[in-house]
Amino acid sequence: MIRSADTLFARLFGGALLAIVLAHLLAFAWFHYYGPKMPPPPSEAHREAMQPRPQPDGTLSDIAMDALRPPPPPPGRPPILGIPFIPLLFQLISLVIAAWFGAKALSRPIQRMSDAAERLSENLDTPPLALNGPREARQAALTFNLMQERIREQVQQRGRMLAAVSHDLRTPLARLKLRVEQIDEPKLHGQMTQDLNDMIAMLDATLTYLNEQRTSEALQYFDVQALIESLTENAQDNGDDVQASGSCKPLKSQPMALRSCLHNLIDNALRYAGHARVVIEDASDRLQVRVVDNGPGIPANLREAVFEPFYRVESSRNRNSGGVGIGMTIAREAARRMGGDLRLEETPGGGLTAVLDLPRI
Repeated sequence: MIRSADTLFARLFGGALLAIVLAHLLAFAWFHYYGPKMPPPPSEAHREAMQPRPQPDGTLSDIAMDALRPPPPPPGRPPILGIPFIPLLFQLISLVIAAWFGAKALSRPIQRMSDAAERLSENLDTPPLALNGPREARQAALTFNLMQERIREQVQQRGRMLAAVSHDLRTPLARLKLRVEQIDEPKLHGQMTQDLNDMIAMLDATLTYLNEQRTSEALQYFDVQALIESLTENAQDNGDDVQASGSCKPLKSQPMALRSCLHNLIDNALRYAGHARVVIEDASDRLQVRVVDNGPGIPANLREAVFEPFYRVESSRNRNSGGVGIGMTIAREAARRMGGDLRLEETPGGGLTAVLDLPRI
C-alpha cells in the first residue's frame, strides 16, 4: 500500500500505471474508430437465399461456394501475425516513454549523490546538497550533508590538536637547546643537538603539512612554465644545479598547491642527488612535469611507501641528508587536489624520476 505520493516508489509506480492505462485506452479507441466493422446480422430471407443448394449432379454452384468462403480482411489494414500494428505501436511508444522517464527519475538522485561524493573527496568544503526531490532523495541528501559536516569537524579537530601540540612543544625544545649548550663533551653535545634539530624539523614539517591540508584554492589558469622557470632560477641563484626544458600552455590549476608540489620535488632531488632536471611535456588533454635525478634512487617495492608521512628509506635517504619524510606526501596531496597524480619511476641509467601528471580541465 502506498502511504504517500511523495516517495520515489510511488512516482515510478504511478507513472508506469498511467502509461499502461493510456496505452490500453489508445488501443481501445483505435479498435473502436478504425478497427474492422462487424457486418449487420443477415435477415431470415437472406439466410434462406444464401443457403447452398446442390446442383442436379450433386455439386455446389459458384455462388454457393463464394458464400462459404471467409470474407477478405479490410483493405489498407493488414494485420501482423494476427495482431493489428497500430495498437501495438501505440503501446510500445507509451511504455518506452514511461521507461525513459522512470529511469531518469530513478537515476537523477543517484547521480547527484555520486557527483557530491566525488566533490567531497577533493574538497571537504564543498557546498552541501540541496534538499529537494522525493522523500528518499531528500533523506539521502540530508544524511550525506550530516556526514560531510562530521568529517569536516573531525578533520578540523585533529588539525587543531596536532597544531597545538606541535606549537607547544617548541617551547620546551628551545629550552633544551639552551641547556645542551652547557654540555662540555663534544660528542654528546653534537648528538643531542642533532636530535633536537630533528625534532624541531619534524614539528615544522607537521605544521606545514597541516597548513597545506587546510588550504583550499579555486582552480584558475596559471602559467606553469613561468613558475618552473622561476623556481629554476631561484635554485641556480643559490648555487644549485637545476635545469629546465620544454614549454607548455597555461593550465587550469591551483597556483599555491602547484608551487608547493614542484618545490618539494625539486628540493627532494637536490637533497639526495645534488642536481635536478625539470622536463615539461605538454599535450592536448594533459600536462606532465618530470623531475629527474641520477641519485641513489628508490627500490620499486618502496616507491609507494615514501608517500606516507614521515617515511624514509633508511638505506639511501636518511636523516643525515636533512629530510623528515613529509615532502613527498605534501607533493602528492597537492597534485591530487588539482585532479592529477604523482608517481615515481626509475631514471634510465639510475636515479629517480618524479612524474607530475595533471589533466587539462
